[in-house]
This record gives sequence, structure tokens and C-alpha cells, in this order.
Amino acid sequence: MALPELIAELRRVLSPDRVLHAPSELAAYDCDAYTVVRRRPTAVVFPHDPAEVSAVVTQCAQRRVPLIPRGAGTGLAGGCVPIDGAVVLMLTRLNRILEINLRDRWALVEAGVPNLQLARALAGTGYHYAPDPSSQGASTIGGNVATNAGGPHTLKYGVTVNHVLGLEVVLGDGSVRRFGPVAGAGAPDISGLIVGSEGRMGIVTKAWVRLTPNPHEFRTFRAIYGDVESATRTVSRIIAAGIIPAAMELMDRGIIGAVEDAYHFGFSREAEAVLIIEIDGPPPGLDRQQAQILELCAQCGAQEVLAAADPAMRDALWKCRKMAVGAVGRLSPSYFIQDGVVPRTQLPHILRRIAEVAAANRVRIVNVAHAGDGNVHPIILYDDADPEQLRRALRAGEELLLECIACGGSVTAEHGIGIEKREFMSRQYAAADLKAMQRTAEVFDPFEILNPGKLLPDRTAGAGAGRPNE
Repeated sequence: MALPELIAELRRVLSPDRVLHAPSELAAYDCDAYTVVRRRPTAVVFPHDPAEVSAVVTQCAQRRVPLIPRGAGTGLAGGCVPIDGAVVLMLTRLNRILEINLRDRWALVEAGVPNLQLARALAGTGYHYAPDPSSQGASTIGGNVATNAGGPHTLKYGVTVNHVLGLEVVLGDGSVRRFGPVAGAGAPDISGLIVGSEGRMGIVTKAWVRLTPNPHEFRTFRAIYGDVESATRTVSRIIAAGIIPAAMELMDRGIIGAVEDAYHFGFSREAEAVLIIEIDGPPPGLDRQQAQILELCAQCGAQEVLAAADPAMRDALWKCRKMAVGAVGRLSPSYFIQDGVVPRTQLPHILRRIAEVAAANRVRIVNVAHAGDGNVHPIILYDDADPEQLRRALRAGEELLLECIACGGSVTAEHGIGIEKREFMSRQYAAADLKAMQRTAEVFDPFEILNPGKLLPDRTAGAGAGRPNE
């Protein structure tokens, strides 16, 4: 069907003001936070409810038009970059918290609800939604489900899949299905298969999520080190002692300087690394754990350990960590954030390797990490006005991902595969495994229209789906 006819059908299904198709209107939807690859869609649509999502999918399925689900666009792996001829389906107007059930400890939310909106709705109830990605001020629950997002506190509480009780999903033929206990007795619980599938197996419209009781008390520490290796050694020592903190976050000197320039938190610019460590639970157990943590930090060479004296200081420490990536804009006109995971014992090695890769490729790399679970986020700085710098930055990123695999880790922990890492899937999985994944996706999306070109090799992706802009 010609483009004008498709636009006319979409305008009929929704309303004219909720279908964008003029080139000037589409520019804002050509990439997500992975700005290396940009591609404008054919149209952008804004459904208001699951029925409208289903209607749009049905129209695109009938015409075999690729459909790209998108939330807030905070993804860091190109997960919602359009392919040629694609329609982008915005989920941000499905933004209602439909029910909060404290007695049974769950909430029902639409896919476009920002993570922080749910957190604020739960304030004062004694419960919270545990996954807390650093982008939680903007990222949506649907997007968190798509990439199986984590965050600082997932060391103790787990990632998104551990907190999803059920899902409502629009499949690739436009049908609406529910998975999990909400689907009724005897129905298969395959919510865990949908979580992390990056829209390839359906468009999530609603999620039933688990609510977690608030801890009795927090203890939050800032430990300063003269070298990164001592900080990473502390992480392994604390876990080896049988302590599972709520969070252990690492920032290196480059990030510390950017944060201090931006927000003036009082961090020492001479520190080579900072650990933010948090424990929570009943006070008697925290006293013992605090004493052990302080001793282990000292044994590993911490120059100073500061305990947050009150909730305001704790909030300031977490604000510093969660706003760290935003401060990177002071360091470079362009950057992308890599996401890999290694065994905790390999943290000293991978951070040394990051420094070697940076030097070999003549790029600057600064680091933040969910160090407690071995999740590293090297931030690779470059100037996108210089194609040679971009090539060196991409080469550095590729070398780091290969090193994560070599260490026994993975090419992603929480950012997803998107288009950035598709080629690495064959490095990490056997051909038979990838074929099984592809066949599974086709069960849910028989016409292969849902987010093609992401996560897995895809016949409809077109050549060069993951190439940078030229």
C-alpha cells in the first residue's frame, strides 16, 4: 500500500492529530540515547489505550509494515531506532497507574508510566517498586520490561524480571494476550520470556508488578580510593564476607570530576575511585555489617569512608550517582555508554583492560559501574563531527565487549542488545541457540513486523541496520 493510504488508515484508526508524518515532525524520533545510528521513520503514532495499540498493529500486520515500539527513548543500545519504512508506535500516552494493591503487594500500570511516577505514587505506603535504573526519572515501565532494566539496587533485589507478575501484550498479528497468573488458571506463565525481548515478541501495554516492603533502615557509605583496583577489590571482599549490600556503585576519577563540576557535591578531585555502598534491613544486623564493611574498606586501602549522617546526605549521594551520566556532557560533545558484565572477581582485570583499550584507540573512557554485580558502564567519549574519532570509539567499544565475553561475562546486563550489539550475539551464542530464539520470536510475531533488526539477526532488517551515520 502506498504511503498516503497507510497514513490515511492510521489517521482513521486514531485521529489526525495523533499521526505524525511530515519530515519536520519525525526528526525527534530518529534515534534513542544511542545517537550513533539515526534513521527517520515513515510515521509516528500515539495510541491512548491497548485497543488502539492493537488496531495499529493490525493495520501494519496486514501490510507487513515494520512497527517500532518506543517509550521515553532513553535506551542506550539503539533499541527503538527505526528501520527503513517503519512506523514508530509511541507508548507514552498509556501512562496511567490503574491499581495499587498493598494488601497483595502489587500494582497494575500501563506501559508508558515513568518508573519515578510509580515510585512517587507509592511514597508513604511502606512499599516501593525495587528496580531503579539511573534513568528512572524518564524511562518507562514498558521500556524497563523490554530491556530487563536493572539499576543500583538490583544487587540485592534483582532486575525487572524478578518484579513482574504478569503482562498484557499485543502480539504481531494484533491480538491481545495476557501472560502470567493474570491470564487465569492453567495458562502458561511466560512473562519471563517477554521481559528482555526488546519488543520482538510483542508490545507490552500493561504490567502487574511486585511491590517490596521498605527496609527498616539504611546505612549508606562513600569510600574514597587512590586507585580503581583497590575499590574493585573491596567489592569482592565484601561479598566474600557473606554481606549482600543493597547496592555497591563505582565511579572513577573522570566521572567524579564531571559530577563535581556540574553539581558541587564536595567530592575530592584527587580521588581515583569512589564506592557508594548501601546496606539495609533491621538495625541490629546493620550494626554488625557496618563494622565489617568499614574494616574491609580499610584493609583494601580506602583513604576515607564517610557514613551518611541523615536521609538528606543519603539522597545527595544517590543524586550524585544517578546524575553522573548527565554530567558527562561537560567532558565531550558526544559519547556512548557501553554495557557489559563480568564475574565480580574479574572487575580489576576489566577496568585495567578498559584503560588499555582507551590508550590503544586514542579515546578517552570514563567509568561508572554497578560494581556489586560486575556490571560495567565504560563511557566512551568522542566528537561526532570527526568520523575518525567515531571509528576509534566504536572499535574501542567492540574490543571491550569481546573482553567481557572472554572473561566469562556477557555483552549486556541491563541495556539490551538493540542494534548496537547484534553482531556480538553470534560471539556469545551458538548458531542453534540463535535459531531457536528466532523461531520463538516468530511464534509471537508471525509476520516479523515487531521491532525487526534488533536483538537477533533479522531478514527484514535491511543492509547496514547497525551502521553509524555517514
